[in-house]
Amino acid sequence: MQHKITVLGLGYVGLPLARLFATKFPTVGFDINQARIQDLNKGHDDTLEVSDELLKSALVQDNPSKDQKGLYCSYDLKDIEDSNIYIITVPTPVDKNNRPVLTPLIKASETVGKVLKKGDIVIYESTVYPGATEEDCIPVVEKISGLKFNIDFFAGYSPERINPGDKEHTVEKILKVTSGSTPEIGIVVNDIYKSVITAGTHLAPTIKVAEAAKVIENSQRDINIAFVNELAKIFNLMDINTHDVLEAAGTKWNFLPFKPGLVGGHCIGVDPYYLAQKAQEYGYHPEIILAGRRLNDSMGQYVAAQVIKTMIKKNIAVNKAKILMLGITFKENCPDVRNTKIVDVISALEDYGTTVTTYDPWANSAEVKHEYGIESTSEIPTERFDAIILGVAHKEFLKLNLEQLKNENAIVYDVKGILKHSDSKL
Repeated sequence: MQHKITVLGLGYVGLPLARLFATKFPTVGFDINQARIQDLNKGHDDTLEVSDELLKSALVQDNPSKDQKGLYCSYDLKDIEDSNIYIITVPTPVDKNNRPVLTPLIKASETVGKVLKKGDIVIYESTVYPGATEEDCIPVVEKISGLKFNIDFFAGYSPERINPGDKEHTVEKILKVTSGSTPEIGIVVNDIYKSVITAGTHLAPTIKVAEAAKVIENSQRDINIAFVNELAKIFNLMDINTHDVLEAAGTKWNFLPFKPGLVGGHCIGVDPYYLAQKAQEYGYHPEIILAGRRLNDSMGQYVAAQVIKTMIKKNIAVNKAKILMLGITFKENCPDVRNTKIVDVISALEDYGTTVTTYDPWANSAEVKHEYGIESTSEIPTERFDAIILGVAHKEFLKLNLEQLKNENAIVYDVKGILKHSDSKL
């Protein structure tokens, strides 16, 4: 059977996936953000996940028929009516109380329900708790479409494994977990992904197993980072360099190479809450998972306190001190500012009465202002500062002449532990 694929949600996950499928299948990339669609149709991805050259090579001018291939981007529902595979890649955030927000997922399910036909398959890639696909999403598709699940239409789940900003581990080079709502549909879903994923696939026995596998991947990383963050707090009290300790311990073959730091982003800082929420619905209060989250969420305040402590030791007046924050994205060499914990550091520093200037050549200043109310600049400041904090390890910062940005007696605090010369490290 010849498939035509629609990918709903053309962000960090959806666009690379749609571009990849377009090499083998007629593919429509659908997004409700009209400005995003217009930019993509001009051949530019402002998330920088897909290069202009690669994107332009995949784009086609007209909605492809089932005997063609290529990527057609659209915000018009009519353009996805003749697909038979619908892949949902919308974000799954948490609210201010760290409760899962399924609204984008439900809205996308409603959209699919409007165009779904008998025999079609809906595949979810968004990170969710075990059971969300069949218990929260599919009933919405059934209601809107009027079709019966596993009789008229089917479902699959293949958790996204995109690593924003990583040009080495691109979507086709990362092994993909797949699953289907019946054993037969599992094989169909697996074959679709296997045709484009060069790293291979792993067919999970059920959708719930695939959902659970995804949510524990990042929960495991979160707990490991929380452990080394706690070590950093302990060793700082003992005046021991944490990075030296980790380097020494790392000489053992089975020591896991995690580093302390701020844990943000759309996965590691979010996914554990999805698992914790579901566990609590079953009457179990997860202790280690939530303890790790609490510790990692406290690191912004901790970094700010350490900066202030270092300033006081050098007799720098804290009130009205000028501080330069280098970086506001959630990770290096990437424009993604979702759930960045740098904002926690900035907020805490401003509570001490300091003035913080934020410089990030990767971040979209308008997006930072809209999301966090923080002014950021992509131009190197010309003034001098009482303290400089390396918050994100962008490659541009390694070449920066910090001496030109420092007031006399100013301090440099290295959150990432990559600078040769700093007054203090996390």
